[in-house]
Amino acid sequence: RRYNPFGPDNYPAEIKKIREMTLIRDTAIWRALKGEQLNLSKSDAMTSSLPEVKTNYKAGNLNYLSGKDALSTLKMAPGFKIDLFASEQEFPDLAKPFQLTFDTKGRLWVATMPSYPHYKPGDTKPNDKLIVLEDTNGDGKADKQTVFADGLHLPVGFEITADGVYLSQGTNFMLLKDTDGDGKADKKEILLSGFDDHDTHHNIHAFTTDPSGAIYMGEGLFLHTNVETSYGPVRATNGGFYRYSPQLRKLERTAQPYVPNPWGIAFDDWGQNFYAATSSPDVRWMMPASVKPRYGVETPGSRDLVQPEHRVRPTSGLEFVSSRHFPAEWQGDFLINNTIGFLGTKQHTLTDEGTGYKSRHRQDLMVSTDKNFRPVAMQFAPDGSLFVADWHNILIGHMQHNARDPLRDHVHGRIYRITYPSRPLVVPAKVDGASISALLENLKLPEYRTRYRTRAELRGRKAAEVLPQLKTWVAALDKNDPKYEHHVLEALWVSWGLNKVDRELLLQMLQAKDYHARAAAVRVLRYTGHQIQDQHELLTRAAADKHGRVRLEAIVAASWLPSDKGLAVLKEARKSEIDDWMKPAYETAMAHLNGRSAAEKIVAIEEVSLKGAEQELYVKGKAIYAKEGFCITCHQPDGKGLPSSGFPPLAGTKWVTGSEDRLIKLVLKGLHGPIEVNGKKYAGQVPMTPFGGMLKDEELAAVLTYVRNNFGNKAAAVSPAKVKAVRNAVKAKTGFYAPAELLKQHPIEK
Repeated sequence: RRYNPFGPDNYPAEIKKIREMTLIRDTAIWRALKGEQLNLSKSDAMTSSLPEVKTNYKAGNLNYLSGKDALSTLKMAPGFKIDLFASEQEFPDLAKPFQLTFDTKGRLWVATMPSYPHYKPGDTKPNDKLIVLEDTNGDGKADKQTVFADGLHLPVGFEITADGVYLSQGTNFMLLKDTDGDGKADKKEILLSGFDDHDTHHNIHAFTTDPSGAIYMGEGLFLHTNVETSYGPVRATNGGFYRYSPQLRKLERTAQPYVPNPWGIAFDDWGQNFYAATSSPDVRWMMPASVKPRYGVETPGSRDLVQPEHRVRPTSGLEFVSSRHFPAEWQGDFLINNTIGFLGTKQHTLTDEGTGYKSRHRQDLMVSTDKNFRPVAMQFAPDGSLFVADWHNILIGHMQHNARDPLRDHVHGRIYRITYPSRPLVVPAKVDGASISALLENLKLPEYRTRYRTRAELRGRKAAEVLPQLKTWVAALDKNDPKYEHHVLEALWVSWGLNKVDRELLLQMLQAKDYHARAAAVRVLRYTGHQIQDQHELLTRAAADKHGRVRLEAIVAASWLPSDKGLAVLKEARKSEIDDWMKPAYETAMAHLNGRSAAEKIVAIEEVSLKGAEQELYVKGKAIYAKEGFCITCHQPDGKGLPSSGFPPLAGTKWVTGSEDRLIKLVLKGLHGPIEVNGKKYAGQVPMTPFGGMLKDEELAAVLTYVRNNFGNKAAAVSPAKVKAVRNAVKAKTGFYAPAELLKQHPIEK
């Protein structure tokens, strides 16, 4: 699915060599069973050699700048100062930093991956790392490094929690633990497997957590993921987002808008999440696109927030300004990095506008004239300064250059620190080892990242110790404090993170004066139906809220409920205005809860004119139709088929609504050959599966009743007795029916 010359047949020599090496290892295993040994190194040396690759890069200067020379190329917005915190010169392990974050001790963790984009077959195993950098003397520069984990391969996403470090590793989602306290991982557990990783920078990446501690991760196009979980399989194709709850060990495909490769997920102070599309210049609000998705079908996304004149791509890294060290009027702005053309960081406002938001470009926070500068990640430190990772590479892009292009850099990497000297740095709050009461007080602090790390610390404490103190803390809050409802919301989030959501706090926030708090409470309610028994009733109330953002949260939540309950919530929401922010989510939720494609944009519940046993057949047939490999695979959720692939529609055709005998016969025995449907001719090269041996009479009657009364069709139900009679009549028939054969027996109705 990539273009030539680096397309579907990419790396032919490398693939050949890998297969030869794999065969050697297979042979070694069989010999080991006989007590024999095979010299792997000697055998590998006899495999095919790889051809030399010459660069196709012709853009000029190949020099890498360092130190003061590199700093001199960075122009900052007025009042800002930038310093080099660490580079590959002092710390060679810093090569190719992809993601960074701070832990509860205030230490900087960095994922590095010199093996990007692919390891070379025959070379030593990849040795990418998670490293920890510290400034022990307070001079603003790193002077100590610890390697938490090595021997990794492309750790494109990680998150530090009380449980350990969650990590992306190829097809695996892993948990690394330091069990002996020496600062190094000594236990690795594969939690989930089946994530597609054949396009290495599209693999699950850019981890961050919501207020409960659930891990959000992006995934790019060109991938087909199939993950087995204890809750059932999670399948996805193309770009989107996953949410993994450590408390429940539950994975969901939480959003599936059209997104090429999202390298940036950020939450604001009220728990609303936003994402950078990366390959395209968009920054979008994620919640409207979080309607429960259907496999392979894009969910409509919200509008792009970036001012047209300042749209740049490819972006990487998204962070909200939340630091008293930065000017007060900039709090709540979002920052986004860019790595081609405009090389630097743009700053945009974000303000409420009705149900949604609006944004304007404020300034370019940082711009570089060094063509090798590649800012890919950023995060505010405990002292309120901003840290930025520079991947630093002459080449940028995956498919434009061979994976083994000699100019692909595997050495450089920098971390920069941005300050605003005219304002004091923030005094870092104590998080690691702090008392529960002190941690709860941290939740009042303005800095989002301080509260982020504090919540992570509280999730690692015992619920039996935290929850009683949490109640006491909330009771003592000043109700006249302008931040009162936000403080209570933080408390609700703490209980959510401990998997013991406080119902009293939830109800209080659902009725809060501030709609931001009410919307946030609906998000909590969406994920806690296993604890809140009247979830459906509370969501129905929220769907009638006076503010659109609260109603939109309820609409999105409804899409994850059983159909009958979800549709009831949507019915309540429909009584109020469905504005432009809400309409795509409402129509998609309505369609999906009705078992249809979002493309149909259903805006009302259409009553099926079937009753009693026929209605029961319809419902059963709906489930059969949707089974993978059955009707839905070729004829699609909307019944319109895939004409360009040779699969005709079921909608509006007499082949479906006409003769019951003809329809039953073709489903029992299958169909093969040229056919005309709705005036369009199909070659019929791919046979239709015969379902006679797969479905019982009642099941066949059910699915045929469904298709005859769906997709705009309206025809009589098919009875199990009718199917039985036709089955007996054609039991001697062997092979597929040809359309012409069926039409001779049962001509198409006029």
